[in-house]
Amino acid sequence: MKAHVFRAALLAFCLGGAPSAQAVQPDEILADAAMEARARAISAELRCMVCQNQSIDDSDAGLARDLRLLVRARLKAGDSDAAVFDYLHARYGDFILLRPPFNTGTALLWALPALALLAGGIAIARGALRRRGAELADAALSEAEAAQLRDALATDDMAKH
Repeated sequence: MKAHVFRAALLAFCLGGAPSAQAVQPDEILADAAMEARARAISAELRCMVCQNQSIDDSDAGLARDLRLLVRARLKAGDSDAAVFDYLHARYGDFILLRPPFNTGTALLWALPALALLAGGIAIARGALRRRGAELADAALSEAEAAQLRDALATDDMAKH
């Protein structure tokens, strides 16, 4: 019994308590801690061209490793952080940036979430208005129904007197 509890606890720790692993390999890490921190900061802002939803710092893809090594090589060569970004941006375009700049080419990308929310709000409002209109239409009596109701009320009034 104790063995089952121990295994369950170990499994829970491994699945839930494990820190997120980064793909940076020990042979990639720079000896200078400040330069390594700069490399990590840059890598966290660059998109893996293979995985597309991960930074190159988090990706195990071969291309991501190559890009991490390229970032470190540019930093060792004396490039500033901005120069590294500019170099990679010139080579791969806006797609390599996890947060692309706002410009005419990316305006739709930035506006799309707001447009989707607006379209959803309009659709919900139109549906609510249609439903309300249908309820009001159902509540309105036709001329024949109104005449029948008047007759029934008149008959009821005569019965009371």
